[in-house]
Amino acid sequence: MNSHAMSTARRQVRVELGDRSYDILIGSGLIAAAGGEIATRLKGRKVAVITDEHVAPLYLDAFMKAMTDSGIAAVSQILPAGEKTKSFEHLMTVCDGVLAARIERNDAVVALGGGVIGDLTGFAAGIVRRGSRFIQVPTSLLAQVDSSVGGKTGINSAHGKNLIGVFHQPDLVLADTDVLDTLSQREFRAGYAEVAKYGLIDKPDFFAWLEKNWREIFAGGAARSEAIAVSCQAKADVVAADERENGQRALLNLGHTFGHALEAATAYDSRRLVHGEGVAIGMVLAHQFSARLNLASPDDSKRVASHLKDVGLPVSMDEIPGGLPPAEVLMNAIAQDKKVKSGKLAFILTRGIGQSFVADDVPASEVLSFLKERLPG
Repeated sequence: MNSHAMSTARRQVRVELGDRSYDILIGSGLIAAAGGEIATRLKGRKVAVITDEHVAPLYLDAFMKAMTDSGIAAVSQILPAGEKTKSFEHLMTVCDGVLAARIERNDAVVALGGGVIGDLTGFAAGIVRRGSRFIQVPTSLLAQVDSSVGGKTGINSAHGKNLIGVFHQPDLVLADTDVLDTLSQREFRAGYAEVAKYGLIDKPDFFAWLEKNWREIFAGGAARSEAIAVSCQAKADVVAADERENGQRALLNLGHTFGHALEAATAYDSRRLVHGEGVAIGMVLAHQFSARLNLASPDDSKRVASHLKDVGLPVSMDEIPGGLPPAEVLMNAIAQDKKVKSGKLAFILTRGIGQSFVADDVPASEVLSFLKERLPG
């Protein structure tokens, strides 16, 4: 199969959750084909499409046409773009809109957008009529390989990110690889951090493959679909084994405990730091911290930093514009992160590339002194 044929071939990943199992379809032209894919799986004949101001001008018309062509009645709602949309205020707007559209339980709520729209819409779908059908149409690399899969939904609180939400699995995920061509380089890189994460968790061969092939993934060749499919399969396997994050699913948070603290410290200002950049710095910090605890070789953290730097991601806290608060303030954000159990910090640490594990008894004092060493100035 030549590389063009391979890049246009559809890939399908199944998330196995008994009677709530669902498909992730990955490939070119899936927005245009969305009507047929949804019509065959949906008992109802109506959808409410939630999107944002960035995505709507690009894809909403095509998506609505795909619905109409398949005999599905569709209404849409356009929200402001950005992390601040994950709020109670916008959640109410979406819920009211879905109810006003008379979406019944056999109909569906559709998230057409990146991670923010997916998280917010999924939460609304999870609570409207005590749980409605939900379809993810992720339009960013980050959403395609991470947030659209696995049923975690939520909004942010003044206390931290994603602290209010429910587990609500989608009924279908449609990842159209063509839409990634309209992402800015910065957004694409941010999503790539989550792709690299799957290699660093437990796929050292995948990480090595990424080191060799990342340019083709960025260019949009067959390697891009391959990277997305491997990432989705990796996440699907983890979710099937531990849907509610009682154990191994926590591995998906590699780099996120530090990353979320950095996002909180920059007040979720995307001009300074976006989620994937926080995760990139966080993954480097997690490897450096593991080396400090003599769990892994310092060479591993250098290799991780080197690769992420090659693709253009930030790898240290001093690359965040506008400065950071003292280590104690970052520690507060870490302690508030939802991975804390009875005073001990739960961290994802590593014994090397692709050898991550859940450590749930990390002393806060160790983390604090590590942060003090690493903070600029």
